[in-house]
This record gives sequence, C-alpha cells and structure tokens, in this order.
Amino acid sequence: MNYPVWQLAATGGGLWIILIAVFHVYISHFAVGGGLFLVFAERKAAREKSQAMLDYVRGHAKFFLLLTMVAGSITGVGIWFIIALLNPDATSILIHTFVFAWAMEWVFFLLEIVSLFLYAYTFGRMVGWKHRLLGWIYFFSAWMSLFLINGIIDFMLTPGTWPQDGNVFSGFFNPSFWPSLAFRTFLSLIIAGLFGLVTATWLKERELRDSMVRFSARWLLVPFALFVASAWWYRLALPLEVQELIFTRMPSMQPFISGMLYTTPILVFAGLLCIFHLPPFISRLLALGLLVVGQLYIGCFEFIREGGRRPFIIYDVMYSTSILTKDMDRIQDVGLLSQAKWVAHHQVTQENTHEAGREIYNLLCLSCHAIDGPMRDIKKLAAPYTPSGLDAMMSGMHVFHPSMPPFAGTALERSALAAFITERLVGRYDLPPAQLPAKEVALPDFDAENNAYLLSVWSPVGMKHVAEIDGVLSLLPPKAELRAQLLERGELPEIISEDVLVSYRIEGADAGTLSGEMESRDDYFIAENIVYNPAGSGGFDPYPVLVVTARDMEGTILATTKVVLPVSTEIGCSTCHGSSPELGQKAGLGRSTAFNILAMHDQFSGTDLTLQAQKGEMVRCRDCHADSRFQAKGNGRALNLSAAIHGFHANYLRGRGEAACNFCHPSSLTGSTRMFRDIHAAFGLECTSCHGVLEDQALGLLKKELQAGKERARALMQRLPAQAVSSVEAIEPRSPWIQQPDCLHCHVEFEPPETDTLVQAFTENGEGLYQNRTDESGRIFCATCHSSPHAVYPADNPYGEMLDVLQPMQYQDNRLPLGANENCQLCHTIAMEDEMHHPNSLRAFRNE
Repeated sequence: MNYPVWQLAATGGGLWIILIAVFHVYISHFAVGGGLFLVFAERKAAREKSQAMLDYVRGHAKFFLLLTMVAGSITGVGIWFIIALLNPDATSILIHTFVFAWAMEWVFFLLEIVSLFLYAYTFGRMVGWKHRLLGWIYFFSAWMSLFLINGIIDFMLTPGTWPQDGNVFSGFFNPSFWPSLAFRTFLSLIIAGLFGLVTATWLKERELRDSMVRFSARWLLVPFALFVASAWWYRLALPLEVQELIFTRMPSMQPFISGMLYTTPILVFAGLLCIFHLPPFISRLLALGLLVVGQLYIGCFEFIREGGRRPFIIYDVMYSTSILTKDMDRIQDVGLLSQAKWVAHHQVTQENTHEAGREIYNLLCLSCHAIDGPMRDIKKLAAPYTPSGLDAMMSGMHVFHPSMPPFAGTALERSALAAFITERLVGRYDLPPAQLPAKEVALPDFDAENNAYLLSVWSPVGMKHVAEIDGVLSLLPPKAELRAQLLERGELPEIISEDVLVSYRIEGADAGTLSGEMESRDDYFIAENIVYNPAGSGGFDPYPVLVVTARDMEGTILATTKVVLPVSTEIGCSTCHGSSPELGQKAGLGRSTAFNILAMHDQFSGTDLTLQAQKGEMVRCRDCHADSRFQAKGNGRALNLSAAIHGFHANYLRGRGEAACNFCHPSSLTGSTRMFRDIHAAFGLECTSCHGVLEDQALGLLKKELQAGKERARALMQRLPAQAVSSVEAIEPRSPWIQQPDCLHCHVEFEPPETDTLVQAFTENGEGLYQNRTDESGRIFCATCHSSPHAVYPADNPYGEMLDVLQPMQYQDNRLPLGANENCQLCHTIAMEDEMHHPNSLRAFRNE
C-alpha cells in the first residue's frame, strides 16, 4: 500500500518468481556444491597423476564459472528486482532487519568472485595444494553466502520469536535455520554431481569418461542418506500449523509433494545406473535428463516452501498483500483505499465501482494473479461466480483456502472488487428477477347449503426445492408432496378417509403429464412422490394449479378444490458454481454447475465424485450424508446433509442476515419464486425471525454432529461466531428437519405474539412440527385450516392474488383461514359457542 503498483496483467507476479527464482536457486546451490566438487576432482587428478583428468577439471571449472557467475549473478539481480516490485514492503523489512547480514553476504560474494576467477585462470600456474586452497576459499565463501541467505529466507517461513522481541538473532537463527542449512548443504552436493555428470559424459576418452561419471555419480549417492535425514528434520522443525497447512489443508501442494517423492528415487536409481558402463549416447541423455529432474526437484521444493508460508509473505507478520497482520483489523474497519497512498479513488461510490475495484485488484490480487495469463488466471478462477457469489466467496476465502489472506477492506470495497472481476473481466452479472405472468384461476363451485363435503388440500412444505441432474448429481430429488383431508359437513363433521378415492391432475394441460391418486392414511390422504419440473416446455412455472377431486367408490364426485403445488428449481447453486446453458436466465442446478460442485467436493474432501459422474453413475448426496427427509442414513461418518451444507456455506455467508438465506433458497421478496409468502412476510418478518441467522443455524446443526463424534464439525465451527446468543457454547444443538421453529413459542396459548423473533425455540421432535401438528382432537391438521408452512392464510402470491388462497376464496369468499371470524358453519353447519379446535379459535381474526 505504500508503494506504486507494477502493472503485470497477463503474467502476474507468480510467473516471474518461477522464471527467475527457481532457476537461480538451482544455480546457487550448484555454486556451493560445485566448488567442493572442483576441489575433490582436482585432488583426485593429482593423486592419480592424470593430466587428462586435470584438463577435465579445468574445463569443468570454466563451465562452472560461466554458469554461476553469469547466469547466477544475472538471476540473482533479477530476484532483487522482482521482489522489490512485487513485495516492496516485505523487501524493506528484510533489508532493514538484516542489514548487517546482507552486508556480510555481499562481502562473501565478492570473495567468491575473486577466488573463483583466480581458481579458474591459474590452472598450471600454481602449486597444486595452493591452487586447491583457492578452491577451498571459494567453497567456504559460497557456503557462508548460503549460511547467511538461509537465515533470511527461513525467517520468512519461521520468524521464531522475532515478532515479539524484534531481536535480529531471534529472526536469523529461527526454528528452521539449522535443519534448512543441513538440507540445502547436502542438496548442493547432490546438484554438483548432476552437473558433473553432464560435463563428464561428453568426454571422448572412454576410461576417463567412465572414471569421472562414476566420480560424479558418487556425489549423488554418498550424501543421499544425510540429505533425506535433514529433510525429515526440516519438516519436524516447522510449526505444526505449517505442517498441517502443507501436507493436509492445501490440495494444491500435493502435486509438488508427489513430485519430490517421485523424483527422489529417480535420482538414486539413475545415480546407481551411472556407476555401470553405458554407451556414450545413453549416458549423455541420462545426464541431461537428470539435470532436468534436478531442476524439477528444486522447483517442487521451492514451491512447497513458498506455499508453506501462505497466506503470508513473512509468516504471521505480513500477508502476501503486503499488509501487516497487526493492521488488518484497522484496514477492514476504515477501508483499504483510504489507507493506500498510490490510488486515484480513496472511497467506493456508485459511479466509480469498477474503477475503484480495479485499484483494489491492483493492491490485493495482482502480485499473485494474472489476467488472461498462464498462472492463477483470475478470469478463469472467477468464471463460475456472479458478483454477489464472488463477494461471498472472498468474504470466507481464507477459511477453506488457507493460501488466501482475509479480505483487507470494507464490505463495500469487497463488493466493488467482485463487481470489477465478474462484470468487467468475466462478463457475468447477478440474475434479475424473472417476471412471471400472473395467473387467473377459476374457482370450483361450492354451495354452503347443498354441498355435503369439504376437501382441504395443502403442501407440507411451503416450497419444494428440486436440485437434480440425471446421471450426474442428486442433491434434492424432484418428489413433491400433497396432503388432504375430506370432511363430511354437519353439526359434528366427520373425517372421511375410507371408501373414497382422491385424485389430482394439473390444470390446463394433458392430465397425463401430472396426475395420480392419493393414498389413504388414518384421517387423511397423501401423495408423496409427485414429480414435477417447473422449467418445462411451457416456460417456468413454480406454482402449477392442481385440481383435486374426491369420489366415492361408485365414482360420484363428493368434493372438488384447487391448490398450487409449489416447486422450484431456482436453488442458488449457479451463483457460485457457474451457470449452465440449459438454465438460461434462471438460477438453479445445471449440468455444468453440478460438475463444478463435484469438482469442489473432490478438492476439499479428497473424493472422486467427478470421475463417478463422468462414468454416468449418479452421485446422490444422501448416500454419504444422512438426510432424514428421505430416510437416508448416509455412511455414518460424514456429517448429515444439512449440517454439511449449512456449516460449509455459513463460513462464506457470515454477517448477511436474511440475505444469506436468499443465496440458496428462492426466498427473496424480489426473487423469481418466493418460498415465504404468508402473513408473516406481510408484517415484515424475515426468514431469520423464526429460523435464526445462518451462523446460529449452522452451529446448532454442527454441535449435534460433534456430539455424535464427527470431528469434521469442529473444523467448520471454528470461525463461526454466535449471533443471537452470547457465545458458541450457548448454542443449542439440534437435529435437522425434526427440531424446527415452534409456532407456539410465539403464539403461546394461541394468543397474539409478544415477540417477532425466535431464539433457539425449536420443536422437541417431529410430532411438534407444524406440518404434523393437529388440533386438540388430534385429528384435524393445523394445515387443514391454515394451509402450508410459509404460505399460511392469508398468503400473498405475486403471480396471482388467489394462488395461495384458492380454498378460502372457494369456500368462504375471503382470504382468511378456513372457519375464521366465527365461520364455524363452514364445517359444522351451525354456529359454535365452544372452542373445539384450539383456544381463541372463536375470536375475530386480528390481521384481516
């Protein structure tokens, strides 16, 4: 924030680091081990009195000089150049903290240059032991450079107690200093052998070639045991959280860890192979191949080391965004742009959203991410997201993507960055609400004087969510449900459930497309597996009207009514997991969206669900994750589906209140379909008024799973703060779909509520759920008179004023619950003086 930003665009900072630093590290290690290689090779030539061998050493020394002094020096300067541009703040800390260490390193580097030049150009001009002394001076100088740089480099990974005491020796001799020094020293010797093989295999004299190839091969094999031991020591020296980060929590590290594991035996096996006489062509090819393998090995190691300190550039001191950890809270509070010196926009406004977003991108993203580049292309990474989806992702990216720092800035700045990336770079926008055509429904006839029966039908859920792609993913199968009660009207109405057939069919279409018979149960009828796709050929229709008819066994119609079957495919997966062509301008789960979800699951959970789906084998979430709605027990190890989904996504949707619900559920008052349409919405209540905010919901579900011994729940809970209660400890554990908001916690004794917010007021079991609750007789369902949850009378559907009140309008010509306002004659045929169903049932409806 304190320096102007270098515009890298397509390359990004990471590519430059790879192109320059990894190559330099390879050469610099060769510069250390190669010096000792020269001394021992010259001693071997002197001991064997071989002028040919001495000539080889002279030639190898010139090759060594050219590579290390030219390429090594240029790339060394290149590293200083690139880090000063990409992370000037971190570079400043390293220079000011270790100024004397850098000065000493430069002195030893000067000594390296002088001694190596003297060594390379005095062959045959000095007595042997004096000449080798120059080689020893060079090796000591090179190793001391490694000693000094090693302390500074490892300070960035394990700064030790330096952040607390500021002592330069605490930072230099940090916890990983000695194991890293040993590791790099033995690695340098191995690399010296690799380069020795390259020059030795090009010797023309067979005997000399074989001798020097075997000599070089021993440089691979002899230090190998100590090298492996030092590598293990290096790993143990890392803090436990760094070890967990590298080897467990960062899947992106696994290819590089595997790369080191696979190349190690290659180096050993090839080294053993070189001991034997091989044809010149094969030996040269093998030597060059090993040189490439060595470069890959160094690349993997450096990538792991660099990745191990993510999201920091200096571990726990400065983030990769050049923001000090101690300043993060303040910047999140006052804003990033207000603290940045080299920006044109110091605040986000409606007019400068994209321009300010671009500057935020430059400050926070550009040093690692490219635009249309080969590494970490932000356009490719952001392609699945809408602006609101990317905003949510960035708010929780540090939780499940440990390489990413927390977003440094306000919510408004985060939104501006998301808008710039998605709208300006990717070309994705939040979907506008669909404008569905209003429906006009003709009501069936009802004559209170002559009709002997009343049929009440409802959906046990206010909106059935559907999320299933055939042959790919089944999250929520397309099985809607209807329930019905048939009453024979009279002074004491009788519930009819035997010797009656109740059937349903969709109105305004071929009855065969959606029709069936309801099954008779004690006191009611049910249809459990109604398959309906609201995104059919006739356009999107989440509120199909069904005609439901009750007949006696002779086929005589006893009663007919109409009801909507609320079904929506507009679950919000495509907000963050990419849209699919078949979705068009609707949210939902498409084929591409489903594969994106499976890929994310594979990344975070180590599964192979994508491969399974590619084979055409349906992935059913409930096969692993228990789901009581479908009597699915899961595999007994994974979190139940509700806990897994809410627990995971709550980390991205924290602090959003009701808006968090709208990300996944079609519950927004401005959405295409509205699952919350009843009288409570008209009073201004929100989803969170009864269900609580997402954080508390997730914590309750996760605590229940934690009690069952599922430790995964603990990881998801770590960063979720309780909202409605004082602490996470005060959150009550609960079971999904069984312990839901209890109406009678607000409507105590059916009285007007004294509060408009429920706090952990859940039903004890399934019997207390609204959809299962009955009146005092135990026979008439609450929904028989009040309709579906989330759509209780008088409900208000934006796509037809009567859609959710068809039965009250049919039976009593108003929108109120059946029998309200002392309309007991609807069923009883006489005025009632005693309350039969529940207390206060005879009073006037207070919210007419």
